Amino acid sequence: MQKQTILIIEDEEDLLELLEYHLQKEGYETLGFLNTKNVEKCLQEEPIDLLIVDRNLPGVEGSEFVKALKEKGFSQAVIFVTAKNSEAHIEEGFIRGADDYITKPYNMKELLLRIKAILKRTSPLAQKILSFRDLCLDLDAHRLHVNTKEVELTKLEFDLLRTMIENKNSVMSREFLLETVWKNEEFFQDKTVNVAINRLKAKIDPDKSKEYIKSIWGVGYTLC
Repeated sequence: MQKQTILIIEDEEDLLELLEYHLQKEGYETLGFLNTKNVEKCLQEEPIDLLIVDRNLPGVEGSEFVKALKEKGFSQAVIFVTAKNSEAHIEEGFIRGADDYITKPYNMKELLLRIKAILKRTSPLAQKILSFRDLCLDLDAHRLHVNTKEVELTKLEFDLLRTMIENKNSVMSREFLLETVWKNEEFFQDKTVNVAINRLKAKIDPDKSKEYIKSIWGVGYTLC
């Protein structure tokens, strides 16, 4: 079973190392950041299940940063762990995208229990949801939402996008896609994949501003 990955943004290095130690001890993968500089790039490239975010960060206030991420379509669960502990601060945190809010100093055991509860509730396995950037596939309902707006796909297009999201960190050859999506590599040709990809791109990115799918010449396709 693949380990769940937690991304932590905490500008106090000692606290960051302590939190990473306890999370890794519980079996989680961790990615630690002292500021927000490379976080968005990481979220685009790595399968992150949960963010733990301090609000007092250098350069940008943590909840403002999370609010901006949510507006860009990132859907990972978020826990604020912060010294901002007034009622107004807590309300503000939830409004800006928190799934939970813990004030410093905190009890490590309680934090771990809250993390476990949120991951159980929000994990793609539990919800049967696949997501990439602001694309959200509901596998049970067979629906796609792009930035909360429902977009109709054919069964083939849905299966194609599902395969691509499930392999989002790889470059997928046309042969692989034919074998996986069409189930018959010999009958269909490379142009079959090209046509389907172009139709899918036109539906999920009609104004060509988001460029979810990139063609790697001579190799195949990847999400980006």
